[in-house]
Amino acid sequence: MKKAPQKQPPAIQYTIVPKDLAGHLFNVTVTVAAPHPDGQVFALPAWIPGSYMIREFARNIVRIRAEAGGEAVRLTKLDKHSWQAAPAAGPLTLHYEVYAWDLSVRAAHLDQTHGFFNGTSVFLRVVGQETRPHQVDIQRPGDPAARTWRVATSLPEAGAKRYGFGTYVAGDYDELIDHPVEMGDFVLGGFTAHGVRHDIVITGRVPNLDMARLEKDLKAICETQIAFFEPKTKKAPMDRYVFLTMVVGDGYGGLEHRASTALICARTDLPSTAAPKMAEPNEGYIKFLGLCSHEYFHTWNVKRIKPAGFAPYDLQVENYTPLLWLFEGFTSYYDDLMLVRSGIISEATYFKLLGKTVGSVLRGTGRTKQSIADSSFDAWSKYYRQDENAPNAIISYYTKGSLVGLAFDLTIRAKTEGAKSLDDIMLALWDRYGRDFYKGKEGGGRGVTEQEVESLFDEVSGVRSKPIFDRYIRGTEDIPLAKLYAPFSVKVTEERKNAKPSLDAGIGRDAAGVKLTQVHEGGAAHQAGLSAGDILIAVDSLRVNGNPSNLDQLFARYRVGDTVTVHAFRRDELMAFDVTLQGDRVPCVQISVVPGTRKGPAVKRPSAS
Repeated sequence: MKKAPQKQPPAIQYTIVPKDLAGHLFNVTVTVAAPHPDGQVFALPAWIPGSYMIREFARNIVRIRAEAGGEAVRLTKLDKHSWQAAPAAGPLTLHYEVYAWDLSVRAAHLDQTHGFFNGTSVFLRVVGQETRPHQVDIQRPGDPAARTWRVATSLPEAGAKRYGFGTYVAGDYDELIDHPVEMGDFVLGGFTAHGVRHDIVITGRVPNLDMARLEKDLKAICETQIAFFEPKTKKAPMDRYVFLTMVVGDGYGGLEHRASTALICARTDLPSTAAPKMAEPNEGYIKFLGLCSHEYFHTWNVKRIKPAGFAPYDLQVENYTPLLWLFEGFTSYYDDLMLVRSGIISEATYFKLLGKTVGSVLRGTGRTKQSIADSSFDAWSKYYRQDENAPNAIISYYTKGSLVGLAFDLTIRAKTEGAKSLDDIMLALWDRYGRDFYKGKEGGGRGVTEQEVESLFDEVSGVRSKPIFDRYIRGTEDIPLAKLYAPFSVKVTEERKNAKPSLDAGIGRDAAGVKLTQVHEGGAAHQAGLSAGDILIAVDSLRVNGNPSNLDQLFARYRVGDTVTVHAFRRDELMAFDVTLQGDRVPCVQISVVPGTRKGPAVKRPSAS
């Protein structure tokens, strides 16, 4: 006897509409066909994957109510982000308003110019029914300012037309919240990379945007990365990809998703048709392309290859892992490397970028106190909650993690005479943990543990990796790049030419003078007794105005080793400090190919491989 096909469980239905553009309010409803008989629980995530900090998005819910069959249903708040409805026959609907005034890639923002949201900020989770299909109807706002708005998202359409308002679908709650949404009068571009459509969405005013160049450069980056992970098939892990970019006067950031990325950048970082044509991008545009490269690489490394602590996510509490040096640090290593491999920047430009990264790692003494394994684990309490003492207390798993990636790459290439590299490690991680992550039942994939990572490095490379793990990942030693680069005819030098006298402190603007934002341990300001938050108003009785460059001009009259009297306000008290000026204690790191050398047939420099 032929079995009747199983009935698909009813979808969880959402609607979202920008209700009040000037008041920054989204109206959201969620309807559950079969609520739990004991009372359905709803919860809003406390954090968003990729940004490791408890943000308590539920604080932005302005008001909330429930109804079933036209009658009000009592809601009881269980904790800061959860509610339980009284037992009711379905369908049960929650109506709530979300305040959206966070112009970042992490949350939600709404005004007369555009709307943007991540699902983690607006879609209450139906507890116990997360694996059912989810639908969302994105409705056009009634405000005349939005009459020409369109919608951009990588969510699959289910009735909506591409770029249009209407219904979109997700296989489960995890997928629903992994596709941010932009709505507004955006500029749209795009390209095809190895058969996959990639859209570029630019929101914000950008005069003379050179979309053709942006399309060309991003296509090169995306095709290089797809071919990196799938050298034989050139098959991308998604059917479509969207670069959602918010443009502001001054900003920088990105957040990865499984088929898109949310970006924020400075207007001057995008290419202009009015600018002179150059073979290589300028500094700002390189920074933007590096950001795009970083977030796109995450499509594989963290969105599909995941640490065990993230599979699955628990979005109500912190999810700890000591492996962010691998998922963020190695991504940071490959982001600029992919700019070289795609032909966008030269090897010399790459080495300049690398030198800046080395300098940033050496800047803070926190690198001698915290390992990048600990930095990864403590991301929730330290890296994402940095204060004025951060350079003296912590190390970035992004920057030092990228240098660890380089150290592994150089070590493996040297010891195997070019037969193996870090690329082989990444491909093995992709093959074993990433490629099929979303293909099994309820996601199906599992994350990799720290023990499995270390074993995989040894197995795939044939090189004993424990010394690197002990010294640079679990330990706090500086990475000897000069020694590691030597077999590749690459020279690493540290220069301290023309040292300018300084306080060795972070400087910011203030109406009264300049404000110390950070005081580096052992620097001139620290030794003199100055502290972060002090407002400098005079140097040797000469006024310091609100421009930090004015302080440089005053110090230019002195030599390194001279002592000056600095007057500063600490809170409302005027204090005087005798400061012995220092030169920059962190050297300028120069990386270059030794003149007259050539790459051997078996050993390649990793920057150009």
